[in-house]
Amino acid sequence: MSEDIPKQLNLPDLNQVGFVVRNMTQAIALYEPLFGPFSRMDPAPMTYDYRGVQEECVIRLAFGKSGDVEIELIEWVSGGCPHKEFLDAGREGMHHLRFIVDDLDSQVKAAAALDFEVIWGKRWGEGLAVAYLERQGDPLVLEFFENHQG
Repeated sequence: MSEDIPKQLNLPDLNQVGFVVRNMTQAIALYEPLFGPFSRMDPAPMTYDYRGVQEECVIRLAFGKSGDVEIELIEWVSGGCPHKEFLDAGREGMHHLRFIVDDLDSQVKAAAALDFEVIWGKRWGEGLAVAYLERQGDPLVLEFFENHQG
């Protein structure tokens, strides 16, 4: 029997579970009794590398907790991104698992050996970057987040 993926990739404990929702207000009303209170964030449009193309997107976010695990709600507003793709496939709900990593590039390289491919990502500067990874036949997305800036 092979080792599980977190062991193979030497990942830390899960840090976040991300849910893609169609309506943030309804989702908060539904999930707040379980994961609330939520804090909301409406970031400005951002450009990410999405499947090899630079795409601007707008998403709305809300953050709650379950113990030490952050619960992220994501509502797609505009532009190309994995969240829109998820909704376009007729899905809503759990979308990704996030792991905080020390070195995004080496973690992505290790994951590629297990057939994971980066589908969405951004490097804001030294020590601050994100990547979503997927593999064929697996609906769950992994997020690696490098943050040495606090």
